[in-house]
Amino acid sequence: MASSSASVLRIGCAAGFSGDRTDAAAPVVQALIDAGGPAVLVFETLAERTLALAHLARRQDPSSGYEPLLDAMLQPVLAHCLRHDIPIVSNFGAANPRGAGLRIRALAAEQGLRAPRIAVIAGDDVSGPGHRAALRAALGSALDERPIVSANAYLGAEPIAAALRAGADIVVGGRIADPSLAVGPALAHFGWAADDWDRLGRATMAGHLLECGAQVTGGYYADPGLKDVPHLAQLGYPIAEIDEQGDCTITKPAGSGGCVNAHTVKEQLLYEVHDPAAYLTPDVVADIGAARVDEVGPDRVRLSGVRGHARTGTLKVNVCFESGWLAEGEISYAGARADARARLAADVLRERLRGVGALRADLIGVASVFGDDDGRWLAAAEARAAGDVRLRVALRHAERAGAEQLVREVTALYCCGPAGGGGVRTALRTTLGTLSCLLPREQVHGSFEMLD
Repeated sequence: MASSSASVLRIGCAAGFSGDRTDAAAPVVQALIDAGGPAVLVFETLAERTLALAHLARRQDPSSGYEPLLDAMLQPVLAHCLRHDIPIVSNFGAANPRGAGLRIRALAAEQGLRAPRIAVIAGDDVSGPGHRAALRAALGSALDERPIVSANAYLGAEPIAAALRAGADIVVGGRIADPSLAVGPALAHFGWAADDWDRLGRATMAGHLLECGAQVTGGYYADPGLKDVPHLAQLGYPIAEIDEQGDCTITKPAGSGGCVNAHTVKEQLLYEVHDPAAYLTPDVVADIGAARVDEVGPDRVRLSGVRGHARTGTLKVNVCFESGWLAEGEISYAGARADARARLAADVLRERLRGVGALRADLIGVASVFGDDDGRWLAAAEARAAGDVRLRVALRHAERAGAEQLVREVTALYCCGPAGGGGVRTALRTTLGTLSCLLPREQVHGSFEMLD
C-alpha cells in the first residue's frame, strides 16, 4: 500500500462480529471500486468470548481456531479486491492467524486467482510460560487453580501499517483492538508519525464508528415508530472516508438500506466509551469532548474535532479460563393461570435442586432481562393474565454431574407437574470466565510475517 499525504482513504467495513451477514462485503467493495482511489476492506469478527471459543476449537483441531465464516465472507469479494488492489485487513485469525492465512491462500488458488501476499500478525497470545510471571504479577492469586484457555493482549495499528507498507494484499490478525483495524491502513497510507496523537485519535474514532458494522448505518439504532430505518433487510454496511488530518465522513453504498445520520453516528460514537475525554486504545487516548458531528449530505455524516493524547504505557490483556458447567432448561405453559403454573414449576425446581447450586429462573416476557440470579425480582414481579409463558431456568456447577441434575429435573416436569407444561428444551455446556489486567507495553511484541 503506497504512502500518500494528499488523497482520501476509503475504508469499508463488511463485518462487525463473528456471525455477521456474509453478503455484506460485495456492495461495500463495489462502492469502493466505483468511488476510485485508495481503499481498504475491513472485517471485524472478534470478541472476548469469540476468541476463547476459538482457542477451545484449536485444541480439538490444530488447523482450526479462526473465523468459521471466513470462506463465506471472502469468497464473494476476494477476486475483486485483488484485481482492484483493495487490501483486506481483519482480526478473523482469532486463535490461529496463520491457519486463517493458509486457508485464504488456498481459497485464492481454488478460485484461480494470483497468489496474494498475506501478512500474519503475531504477538497478541501471552498465554505461554514466557508471560506467566507477568500475568501472575498483574492478577495475583486470581489465576490459582484456574485452567487458562487463552490470554491475549490487545495489539495496536503498527504491525498492520508495517505489513501494508511491505506490500501485503491481506493482513490477518488475532486480538487486535477493533479501531486499530482502521488506524493501521491510515498510518500506512498517510505516513503519519506514531506519536501524531491528534491524527491517531481521529482515525481511532473513525475505526470506532466502523467496528460494529451495520450499527452505525441504522441496524442497532432501529426502533419502529420512534427511530424508523428504511429497508432494514437490505442494510448497507459503513464506509469511512478519512482525510490527511484524520477527520472522516461516514457513508454507505448507494441504494442500500439503512441510514447514516447524526443520530446513528452519535449513538455509535458513544457506544462502549467509558470516558469521552479518554477513550483508551493501544495506539492513542482519543478525546471526543469537543467533537462535531455534521450531516453533510444524504447518508453522509462528517466527524471532526477529535483530539488525541499520548498512549498509555500498558496494554489490556483478557485471560479466559475454564469455569465449570452451565445447564439450561425451558418449558412453556399456556392458557388460564399460565403465569402461576410457570412460577410453581420454578418453585418445584428450586426445592428439588436445593443444595446442588443457585438456580436462576426467568419468565420470558415477564421478568427475564434483569440481573437476578437469586430470584427476588421474579418473586416481586406482578402476576398477570398471560396467555402463554416460557419458563427458563439455569444453574452453574463446577462438575458436569451436578449441572446434569437440572436437565433431568426440567424434563421430569412433563408429568410431575404443574399441569400443561410442554416444549421442553435443555442444554448443557462448559463455561468460561474472564479476568482482565494490564501488562507493560514492552512485554508484548506485536509483529508480522509474510506467508511466502
